[in-house]
Amino acid sequence: MNAPAHTRIKFCGMTRVQDIALASELGVDAIGLVFAQRSSRRLDIESARALRSQVGDGIEVVALFMDNDAAFVQRVIDEVQPRLLQFHGNEDEAFCRAFGIPYLKAFAMGGDVAPQAWSRYADAVALLLDSHAAGGAGGTGHRFDWSRIPRDHGRAFLLAGGLDPDNVFDAVRAVRPWGVDVSSGIESAPGQKDAARMRRFVEEVRRADDASR
Repeated sequence: MNAPAHTRIKFCGMTRVQDIALASELGVDAIGLVFAQRSSRRLDIESARALRSQVGDGIEVVALFMDNDAAFVQRVIDEVQPRLLQFHGNEDEAFCRAFGIPYLKAFAMGGDVAPQAWSRYADAVALLLDSHAAGGAGGTGHRFDWSRIPRDHGRAFLLAGGLDPDNVFDAVRAVRPWGVDVSSGIESAPGQKDAARMRRFVEEVRRADDASR
C-alpha cells in the first residue's frame, strides 16, 4: 500500500471540552471517546454526549469499546452518535459489522503477532496496531517494535502505543502509517491532555509528512 500524503491524527481518551476545542484548532482528523470498562479514561454516556456536542463537523468521533455487550454499544451509537466505532477486545468480525457503522479493529502487538487474523476484518476502515498484549486495554504509554509490522500486508493501519511528540516524527518516517493514534503521550495525567504536547505532536507529524514528499 502506498504511503499516505497526509498522515491522519487521532487524539484518543478525550475527557475535557477544552482539549476537544484545541484538537479542533489543530486540525486533527479524529478524537476518541472511551467506553472500555477497564480504562481510566472511560466516560459515561451523559459525559460523552456533552463532549460530542462540542466536536465540529470536520472531526470524526470514534467510540472505543472493549468487549462491551451489543446493547451498550447500540445505546452509545443512539445517544452519542459516533461516526466510527473502535473495537479493542475479542470482538469477532460479525459483531464489529453488526451495527452498520464503519469501524476500526485494534490488534495487540505486544504479544504474538497474528497478521493472518487481520484478513477476517476485511471491511474495517483500518486496523489499529497497539503496543498492549492480548487482553490489555491499551493506553499504557509503551511502544512496540515497529519492525514487527509485516511488510506488504496491504492494509491501512493506525500506529498506536507509546507515541509522543519526541518519537512520532521517527515513527511516521519509519513506518508510514495511514494514521497515528495517541493518548497518554499528550497527557499531563490520564484523560487530561497537555496543550503544548498536543501542539508539538501535530507539528511533528506534519513535519514528517513534509519530509517524506
